Amino acid sequence: MQMNNMDILKKKLLDAQEMVRDYEMFSKQTDDKEIQKAFKQFAEESGMQASKMQAMIDKYEGFK
Repeated sequence: MQMNNMDILKKKLLDAQEMVRDYEMFSKQTDDKEIQKAFKQFAEESGMQASKMQAMIDKYEGFK
């Protein structure tokens, strides 16, 4: 099955949102401060990606 741009954006948005949840959860499960900090940063970066993808989805769905 061929996926169009919107299908891909929506799939990757869900992936990015899941990564945010995973990184946040993992940061709370470790006692290592360096790993906690890295995972919190990864969660923030994934959140920024998700935000940009959501903005693109909103922009292009507005043109339907």
